[in-house]
Amino acid sequence: MQHFFNDASRVVDDVLYAAGHLAPLRIAEPQSGVRILIRRDWDRDTHGQRQVAVLSGGGAGHEPAHAGFIGEGMLTGVISGSLFASPSMDAVLAAIREVCGPAGCLLVVKNYTGDRLNFGLAAEHARREGLKVAMVIVADDISLPDTPQPRGLAGTLLIHKIAGYHAQQQGTLDDIQAFAQHACERMASMGMALTPATLPGQTRPDRSPELGLGIHNEPGVQHIAPDSARDAMNHVVAPLAAALDERGHADGWLALINNLGGCSTQEMGVLSGSLIDNLGPIRLPQLIGPAPLMTSLDMHGFSVTLMAADDAMRTALLAPTDAPAWPGIRDVCPPDTFTPNLTARNGALQDNAPQATHVTAALTQVLSVLRDARDDLDGLDARSGDGDAGSSLVEGADAIEQALTAGHLDTAHPERLFAGLGQCLATGMGGSSGVLLSILFTATATALEQRGLIDSLWQGVERMQTYGGARLGDRTLLDALIPALQALQKDATLADAAQAARQGAEHTATLSRARAGRAAYVPDSALEGVVDPGAEAVARVFETLARCL
Repeated sequence: MQHFFNDASRVVDDVLYAAGHLAPLRIAEPQSGVRILIRRDWDRDTHGQRQVAVLSGGGAGHEPAHAGFIGEGMLTGVISGSLFASPSMDAVLAAIREVCGPAGCLLVVKNYTGDRLNFGLAAEHARREGLKVAMVIVADDISLPDTPQPRGLAGTLLIHKIAGYHAQQQGTLDDIQAFAQHACERMASMGMALTPATLPGQTRPDRSPELGLGIHNEPGVQHIAPDSARDAMNHVVAPLAAALDERGHADGWLALINNLGGCSTQEMGVLSGSLIDNLGPIRLPQLIGPAPLMTSLDMHGFSVTLMAADDAMRTALLAPTDAPAWPGIRDVCPPDTFTPNLTARNGALQDNAPQATHVTAALTQVLSVLRDARDDLDGLDARSGDGDAGSSLVEGADAIEQALTAGHLDTAHPERLFAGLGQCLATGMGGSSGVLLSILFTATATALEQRGLIDSLWQGVERMQTYGGARLGDRTLLDALIPALQALQKDATLADAAQAARQGAEHTATLSRARAGRAAYVPDSALEGVVDPGAEAVARVFETLARCL
């Protein structure tokens, strides 16, 4: 199973079934063979007396479009076809009959042959029945400049909102059609995807990243190889801006950034930032999204719509609606900044700090050993955690090296040395390991005011256990550190302590279960025979100190 579907042939019906339970809708009886969703509160003889109904729809697979945009101030209802396939003329006509009152009905149609034909034929039949029906065809795609029939893309949602607003204001059918048509002429859209969509029950097509592909998996106009989100966004924005410039709409744009289905939240955030950087808040004062609005199943891509919105259009787009999928509009402006107070260091780091040559040399050698161990420790961590133990320790080593080189780390006085190490690790080493080691050194420094070195280190270990929750035998660095301290407490040599740390580290390979750290979330079978990377690092540190001191 590659997707969370029950039956590939019933995906559309299952989606609409859920929508009917989660929104105030009326749905055509399944036995009818048509897929129509209507606002629950809409009645053609009451609402329809004074308010134009707005219908849209098309092929499924673009969720939350179109059902997610049903609501007061947007769509009255939608007609859904099968995946990437237009609904039938009969379905569209039935929907028109259901919603169209004396004020009339506006059809908002994406510019695809099947949609134009089926919605158009339904409109003709409805007119023969005496119903007032008008149509707006959305053709916002500018990726095929020479085509006589540009495709309808996510810009269609802006037309839903503008038409729905004016319908709510009880505008006439002719006026609403004119407002919608005016908006169509002032917008442009384009999509870009790294991979195409996967139809239920099928394998994903093997295609390179494409620019200007359609929402029904139609091939793009150009294969591209963007090297960053910024580069990908540039490929999309440049032709959009040029198209609107040619129409005389050079600035003050509103943008809609749409997730085509397969982008993560993080990717869409980066893409949005790239869009803002590309245009700037002067040319792009307002943004809709990022959000999945008109998707293409799981297509790993995005689309951008630029609209040269005038005041009337902005009023319509800013008006409230209870359509569940409409994300609203946000102003684009640089964030306010402040200077964080990072100056309180309790004297841990200082200028021209005193140096003990032998301690400085030993510390330098320890840092070198940790850098050399990076790949080994990352490799161990990849089997029992997230694979960055060595990289995190190198971050800490670099922070200590920087302070040492700058003469800020006092190696002549143990209390100041440990406090300085704690400060370096707190600010320079990421992850929980950096915090725990900072706690170890900081608590040791505090204890050194009244105790000897070994007793103070025990105090640091106790604080690590209190805050971190780990104990001896839990497959952490404590499994090497505690045996080494136990040896030193018995007046053993550093060599004896290093041997105890090594034995403790190797013992972690026999422990099948971790009770702390990321390894606690790894299956026991993955830990068999694997030395804990933190314990291995501690063992190497003590072995280095035994050689140097």
